[in-house]
Amino acid sequence: MAVTLTQAAAQHVQKYLARRGKGIGVRLGVKTTGCSGLAYKLEYADDVQPEDHVFDSHGVKVLVDPKSLPYLDGTELDFVREGLNEGFKFRNPNERDRCGCGESFRV
Repeated sequence: MAVTLTQAAAQHVQKYLARRGKGIGVRLGVKTTGCSGLAYKLEYADDVQPEDHVFDSHGVKVLVDPKSLPYLDGTELDFVREGLNEGFKFRNPNERDRCGCGESFRV
């Protein structure tokens, strides 16, 4: 089982953590919500919880809780710029459908 970051995502996280002045990486998870059932959660992490699964990707720690890991296994997090917009993009091989608004997904 693994969750990874692209080089672009890792660089963005490292820059943000440096500006922030603290933090060890990112915490990824899923929550029940939206039209399709699940939504991604992404937050900067300051510490590792005992139950966290920890992955190292391009020098950045990626923390995933045990309940979210089956939904996120194999996911790659990218940071993309499209025109004037930029942000994180989840590439999840487990995702079967995404709602029209883009806020939630189904496995």
